[in-house]
Amino acid sequence: MQINFSKMSGAGNDFIVIDNMRKHITLTDHQIFSLCKRRTGIGADGLILIEPSETVDFSMRYYNADGKPGSMCGNGGRCAAYFAWLAGIIGDNGSFSANDNRYEAWITDAEKVKLKMTAPENFSSGFATHGYNCHFVSTGSPHTIIYTDRLDNIDVEHDGSLIRNSSNLFPEGTNVNFLQVTGPDSLDIRTFERGVEAETLACGTGAVAAALMSRKLEKVTSNHVRVTVKSGDILDVVFTDEMDEIYLSGPAKVVYAGVVSVC
Repeated sequence: MQINFSKMSGAGNDFIVIDNMRKHITLTDHQIFSLCKRRTGIGADGLILIEPSETVDFSMRYYNADGKPGSMCGNGGRCAAYFAWLAGIIGDNGSFSANDNRYEAWITDAEKVKLKMTAPENFSSGFATHGYNCHFVSTGSPHTIIYTDRLDNIDVEHDGSLIRNSSNLFPEGTNVNFLQVTGPDSLDIRTFERGVEAETLACGTGAVAAALMSRKLEKVTSNHVRVTVKSGDILDVVFTDEMDEIYLSGPAKVVYAGVVSVC
C-alpha cells in the first residue's frame, strides 16, 4: 500500500500526518510503530490521521510513536489544523474533534497556529516520588510537574522514565515535565513523553500544564506565559483567571512530503 504523507513539526514535536478524509487507510499498531521508528521508518513522535466528521470540520485521530492510540496532543492538534488549512479543509479558523472533545484552531500567521484547549482537571500538589516534589494536572493528557533551578543538569531520560512508570501513583502512566522559572511570565521546560518513552523537543499539553500549574502556585504572575521548549521555540499559553478558556500558540510547519510503502 502506497500512502501519501506529510512530515510536520510543531515547535519540535514531529508528526506523520496523513489525509484520510476518504477513510481508505487503515493502519495496524505495528505499522504505525514502524512508520514512527527513527532510522528505519519515517521517524516521528506520533502519527495523525485527518478524517471526516459530521459535526466539525474534521476529526484528528492521534497515535503515539509506540503505535497505540494517544490522548490529546497539543502540538499535534496545531499541526493537524495547519495541515487541514493547507489542504483546504478549513479556512483561517476551523474546528475538529479529538478523543470526543471539540477544539477550535486559528491560523494566525505564516506557520503559526493558535489552539483552544480544554479546561484542566485533577490539580494535585506537593507529593513526593523518586526524590522529587511533584505536582499533577491533566490538560487533555496527564502531566506531572517538577520545578528545578538547574534544568540543564536533570537526567530527563532516566528520571522521567522512573516517574512515568510509577504505577502506584499513575496506573496509566504520566508525562513528566521539568521546569525552570525564568521570569515573571516565562518558563523553560523539558518533557519526558509517555508513548514516545523519551524526551521530546516539545510538548503542547505539557506547556499548558506547566503554565497553569505555575500560575496556580504563584510562580508566575501573568495569565500569558511564554514557555521555551527544548527545540528553542516558544509556546505561548494564554488563559482566563478561571482557567476555563485556554489558548496554546506556536509554530507549525510542513518539513517535507512524500510517499511511503506500507506492508
